[in-house]
Amino acid sequence: MVASDGVPEPHTGWTFLTSHARVLASIADNHSARVRDIAARCRLTERAVQKIISDLERDGYLSRTRNGRSNRYSIDPSKVLRHPAEAGLTVAVLLSVLARDEVERTGAASPEPPAPGGP
Repeated sequence: MVASDGVPEPHTGWTFLTSHARVLASIADNHSARVRDIAARCRLTERAVQKIISDLERDGYLSRTRNGRSNRYSIDPSKVLRHPAEAGLTVAVLLSVLARDEVERTGAASPEPPAPGGP
């Protein structure tokens, strides 16, 4: 849901996934998604999404190339998740779980896992 000022209504209460995981999964689904679209899908502000993308880029999980007036993102599926409790798990494992959930919820065709360095 989006408020009249265009800012997504925040989710109340706690969730299992971080905003960083949601943004990464959204980008994995569409490597040329606009920040506006990612924000709407993740129920975040555009500013929050821009900060998260910067975090992911800075730590090597994501890279961005300019494609005209838009961006194209590449995900490094071999990067290991940051928290010690997930030691050894890679971005590819995380995205495979999230993609499977998306397919089951929507009945959409299963997306191909990201290739090393992105498409």
